[in-house]
Amino acid sequence: MENFKPTKYTLKCVATSREFNDEGWMLDDAECKTPSLIRAEYEKKQIEVKSDDYGFYKFCDWLPVKRMLNGSSAPVTYRSEVLAKHLGLTNLWITLNGYCPKKGVKMTTCSFKETEAYSVCARIDEKEERILVVASAGNTARAFAKVCSDNNIKLLLAVPSDNLSALWFTEPLNDCVKLIACEKGGDYFDAINLSNIALKSSKFYAEGGAKNIARRDGMSTTVLSAVTTIGRIPDYYFQAVGSGTGAIAAWEANMRLIEDGRFGTNTMRLMVSQNAPFVPMYDAWRADSREMLPYDAKKARRDAELIDAKVLSNRKPPYGLAGGLYDALKATNGDIMVATNAQARRARKLFAELEGVDIYPAPAVALATLIKMVESGSIDKDACIMLNVTGAGESDITKNRELWYLKPHKVFSLTPDVDDVVSTVEAMFA
Repeated sequence: MENFKPTKYTLKCVATSREFNDEGWMLDDAECKTPSLIRAEYEKKQIEVKSDDYGFYKFCDWLPVKRMLNGSSAPVTYRSEVLAKHLGLTNLWITLNGYCPKKGVKMTTCSFKETEAYSVCARIDEKEERILVVASAGNTARAFAKVCSDNNIKLLLAVPSDNLSALWFTEPLNDCVKLIACEKGGDYFDAINLSNIALKSSKFYAEGGAKNIARRDGMSTTVLSAVTTIGRIPDYYFQAVGSGTGAIAAWEANMRLIEDGRFGTNTMRLMVSQNAPFVPMYDAWRADSREMLPYDAKKARRDAELIDAKVLSNRKPPYGLAGGLYDALKATNGDIMVATNAQARRARKLFAELEGVDIYPAPAVALATLIKMVESGSIDKDACIMLNVTGAGESDITKNRELWYLKPHKVFSLTPDVDDVVSTVEAMFA
């Protein structure tokens, strides 16, 4: 939109409540002495949802963005009938992220990670000359690659070799997007380590992950979609989590919606899930520990190899810092649950049969835990339930289409030489 204006907001430290102006790419409060997230405090306290012409930016009142980027699509929420009836639920709402034109959603990377990418990249100053660095288990990389390619934003991706099959695209990417990988047997944490080494060069800057307000507030549009469609804040929120950032974002959106005053004062119970046997946050939560429990690196990598939902394999998530997942679960009377590959596969098949949409393993994990709660009688069947389907539609968009895959410029060992990494990534953008 030609008349689009940057959203007005300030920043607030969760740990100290100190408010301050955003002086650029701020990921922390420099004056805070404890690990803490910062939050955006938006000038508009009541959200005005724009027309669908704005795409994802229909929610721009509560996004820390300077501009609109090309090609975005917003999440879509609809009331389930067939699946709800099968489960005996009267008020099940599905927030769909992915590629499903018949439902009105056209995220061509098929993942709600597009909500992060369109928000984060629209926060970047157009005059920024440094290269954005993003580490990913796969779907985040695909989303950022697409958004940066379409909008000519320089990007360096770091991804585990075992997850490179996730980097498919319906057309070749702009040369502004580059990729490095850690060798086979590595996981998401190894990719993060590789990206951190690249950041030793002053030519690069970190996207920031959960610490980036734009990432969390982009993901929060799933809840904004649900609440503005339903007309009230749900009772339950279901999502599978790798880092927990999506659930943190849901909690933050919930608080803004209460302050809005038009959608009730309800606090959604955050019911998040992990894919067994990779369950580090579940283990910490069951131990009522704010800190993550010890997790042997070799075992973590083996467990990550075993799960279907590879995108959920973050062993160093933003769990215990102020405003992180632990606090979100405590504040919402939430819980962490677990689903096996077999349970998630059955749930995925059920969703395709009853809702007519092919979903990814991660949202299938969330659905599997909802099914278990229904079967155990531990959820009110008349409760207002939001199921965040975080990725869907790959079979639709890839059918009868030749795909293009992003290949790594170089594959590094799990203990890479620092100087080699730095010199390599600098040369890639020379």
